[in-house]
Amino acid sequence: MLLRSRMVRVQPPPLVRRSCIVNATTIVQKTRLTIFADGYCFTMIEEDDSGMPVVTSGCLGLEGSDFQCRDTPIPHQRRSIECCTERNECNKDLHPTLPPLKNRDFVDGPIHHKALLISVTVCSLLLVLIILFCYFRYKRQETRPRYSIGLEQDETYIPPGESLRDLIEQSQSSGSGSGLPLLVQRTIAKQIQMVKQIGKGRYGEVWMGKWRGEKVAVKVFFTTEEASWFRETEIYQTVLMRHENILGFIAADIKGTGSWTQLYLITDYHENGSLYDYLKSTTLDTKSMLKLAYSSVSGLCHLHTEIFSTQGKPAIAHRDLKSKNILVKKNGTCCIADLGLAVKFISDTNEVDIPPNTRVGTKRYMPPEVLDESLNRNHFQSYIMADMYSFGLILWEVARRCVSGGIVEEYQLPYHDLVPSDPSYEDMREIVCIKKLRPSFPNRWSSDECLRQMGKLMTECWAHNPASRLTALRVKKTLAKMSESQDIKL
Repeated sequence: MLLRSRMVRVQPPPLVRRSCIVNATTIVQKTRLTIFADGYCFTMIEEDDSGMPVVTSGCLGLEGSDFQCRDTPIPHQRRSIECCTERNECNKDLHPTLPPLKNRDFVDGPIHHKALLISVTVCSLLLVLIILFCYFRYKRQETRPRYSIGLEQDETYIPPGESLRDLIEQSQSSGSGSGLPLLVQRTIAKQIQMVKQIGKGRYGEVWMGKWRGEKVAVKVFFTTEEASWFRETEIYQTVLMRHENILGFIAADIKGTGSWTQLYLITDYHENGSLYDYLKSTTLDTKSMLKLAYSSVSGLCHLHTEIFSTQGKPAIAHRDLKSKNILVKKNGTCCIADLGLAVKFISDTNEVDIPPNTRVGTKRYMPPEVLDESLNRNHFQSYIMADMYSFGLILWEVARRCVSGGIVEEYQLPYHDLVPSDPSYEDMREIVCIKKLRPSFPNRWSSDECLRQMGKLMTECWAHNPASRLTALRVKKTLAKMSESQDIKL
């Protein structure tokens, strides 16, 4: 810190004695402490150790007084002195002030200048590096397609020309019967490019993607639905699970990007979408109606059936069967999808394998025993019969869109005229359990033999007593006979 001193240049005084004010006290010439010949009177102000200003007044002898009145600044000390010789006690009119307070952290000196220069340089370099890092990260993400899965580690080589069908057939012929090897699944998952979003639900999103030019469906689960993703992946990879009326599973993978994770389930792609979407836009003839119904129940029958062999398949119940969870293939047949709530029956231990999942089924399709909480959760057959109730409602949705006598109803969900669009448990419990109502049949069904039989079939599926409901195998056989009587080849 540079200290400022206020100095008064004076001419050499005449050789006389004078008196000065000493600390606010008048000292006369004969006083021993103030007998100075030809000297100066002064007043000085300085800052003490505590930062308080202290004023001192007194006399200076002629010898050296000129130098003292100049008051060469001392670093880190605030002080100011004024001197006079005009008259006795002239210093009583002197009022020196402390020099302005300066920032002591930036005292002049080569070391402090150097430290400041280094600090500014380092901060500037860090700022430049951060900007460059953000820029290249942004450009890298901009050039990568959304949801694309790039090549990373843990991949295996898949020869050019190998199609998904080839890979799946190879895995089936190997004898495992549980889908593609995990490393192949991961490789396929990482090589898929997303094209467009085709659906969204409570579990996540569905995208249409491509792998080597082949279209696939990619279900991207929310992280909150990890239990559903894990369960569905597990069910799809069950031994002997593959069936033409069960959605074809291709691969599953988890992709992490640091702050968030995406769960992928890759399956066959069916451009017709769900049965719900298909029925909204398409009317049916008798053949297409039976084809949809027969293929759907064939998939359900395969799920429900236990296969006994060296590598057997357990019986599986769907637990969330509805028209939105059945897909329509290009050839007009159906396949069952969304197995995130499925339960397995372990016959060796007579146990029901229930997934640890807080998600529940769709209230509109829940059977009375689920709505009134009377379902025996430890009895696997209870879940099978619950599926059959839901399937009866699906048959009703399909039959309404079948044209007879030039008449057809517009598509509606079951109980559309009895409950709100998003019914509560209480709404459904009152209609299904207390009033025991079921969807009504159009009058025209009574004059069409096929639709009349369909009505009888669905009535036996949604019976209030679970034990009275038809099994999937029984429904499949009945639909086969109906097709045969109509000379329809399924």
